[in-house]
Amino acid sequence: MRNDDFAEATILAEQALQLAENSLSEVHPEMRDSVSSLAALYQIQGRYAEAEPLNLRAVGIHERTMGPEHPSTLFWISTLADLYIRQRRDADAAPLIRRMLDVWEGQLGPDHVATLGAVNNLAALYDSQGQYDLAEPLYLRALDANERNQGPEHPDTLRSLHNLGGLYFNQWRYDEAEALILRAADSRERTLGPEHPRTLDSFETLANLYLRQERYDEAEALHLRILDTRERVLGPEDNLTLASIHNLGLVYKGQGRFDEAETLVLRALDALERTLGQDHPNTLSTVYNLAGLNIARGRYDEAEPLFRRHLETSVRTQGTEHPDTIHSAYILTYLLLEMEQGGRALPSAILMMQAARRREQIFAVGN
Repeated sequence: MRNDDFAEATILAEQALQLAENSLSEVHPEMRDSVSSLAALYQIQGRYAEAEPLNLRAVGIHERTMGPEHPSTLFWISTLADLYIRQRRDADAAPLIRRMLDVWEGQLGPDHVATLGAVNNLAALYDSQGQYDLAEPLYLRALDANERNQGPEHPDTLRSLHNLGGLYFNQWRYDEAEALILRAADSRERTLGPEHPRTLDSFETLANLYLRQERYDEAEALHLRILDTRERVLGPEDNLTLASIHNLGLVYKGQGRFDEAETLVLRALDALERTLGQDHPNTLSTVYNLAGLNIARGRYDEAEPLFRRHLETSVRTQGTEHPDTIHSAYILTYLLLEMEQGGRALPSAILMMQAARRREQIFAVGN
């Protein structure tokens, strides 16, 4: 669906909800459908602040009319959890995912597709938090069950392979990661086609693995292929296209092709700020990498405000204990010390140490 189509559909959904609110009770089926439709449209467009109250409202309506364990209720709980994950609000998402896992496991059994979906989602949450020891057994459980019950090339099995490979990538276990991601990418290309979004996802992860290993020629070839496909199929300003532009810029940075890298990263940042907003996680990631590019070029004065923007936004949107915030505080502290600005580095250094200590306490309790 094009952006114009989303805009038109959203206007119609807003009007439908207003009419429903003027004439129907909160638990009327048409009210439930109107709230749910508008929530979904906002979420698809990345309008998370507007989507959240409607998602919460949809969960409440479904709980009251269908019960707390009805599949439709659990669907909206899943949608709300996805909203929180997209905003990197892991602490809000975790109890929702655990709730779904408990219900599905009790109702459907440990190997049911819905149960394994919740297992995968909980593993992904732990993975994003850096709690790899908790994520790995869940990913392995999902992979084993999917492979046994659905076969080695079923989409769910390939998703499990891809995710476990991504976990090993995050842990710097490159040989294990490459074997799993290659298997997922090759199987997806064969069963889904070379231009399927999931095929491209696996090859993108493989390209990023090559980039991490400084295998720049292999990374560049894959990222160019992915960018060409996404630009042709999705358009020049789709979020995934912009991610490919950004990733290719990082390859050029690694190769020392700084002018080409800067052109791509700035192009991605401009489009992301216009389409997703200045505080969106994808925008912030691009801000961070533009700052890193400036450091690589020795432009410390240009890097500092970008790192500071990244840190301040991360504190505001994700909290002081989020891994992105801690890492951002560390990088800003290091940069200021390199610039012989030790006094100005003190606030970010204190934030980093306090947040890291607090996360250690939380993880210790959680384990």
